[in-house]
Amino acid sequence: MIEGRRYRAKPGEELRVFAYGSLMWRPDFPFIDIQPATLYGYHRAFCITSTYYRGSDAHPGLVLGLDRGGQSLGRIYRVAPEDAEATADYLHKREMVTGVYIPRLLKVRLTDGSDLTALSFIADRKHPQYAGKLSAEEVVAKIRDAVGIAGPNIEYLRNTVLHLDDLGIGDCALHRILRMIDAAKEAT
Repeated sequence: MIEGRRYRAKPGEELRVFAYGSLMWRPDFPFIDIQPATLYGYHRAFCITSTYYRGSDAHPGLVLGLDRGGQSLGRIYRVAPEDAEATADYLHKREMVTGVYIPRLLKVRLTDGSDLTALSFIADRKHPQYAGKLSAEEVVAKIRDAVGIAGPNIEYLRNTVLHLDDLGIGDCALHRILRMIDAAKEAT
């Protein structure tokens, strides 16, 4: 159940979480099952400005968000009822640091064709950190030299591409951005 901008686990019910980015390879919460899934109506995009984790006020970087349109391949985590509340609290702290995401219960499709509802976090298009739809060139310019407390923005991109590839989720747009950054660095 969503209350304002916070998900509240219902006592005795499993929590299902749709992951499209770093939660897929670094969930940091207990789960009983993980399965491939597709979220329709949203796509993975560098649409969130980062001035903390992967950028600074002087040189903002970008991180991934779920933005309207398209689809996103990801993973569904099933969390046991006894861990649901603590996991929901953890996810709130991890994802809602600046309030740039909106927690939503969204319908996702498993590979067997069945649908279920899962918690995910979509980009808040009204938030000041929402960067909007950027061209590949604009994304490259922002990511290339940005550094935040979690490290260089390019490291975030490279790790994302590698992990998505390891999971069998090739993301052509992210590969293109990485190639463009690598080519620009080689040219300098």
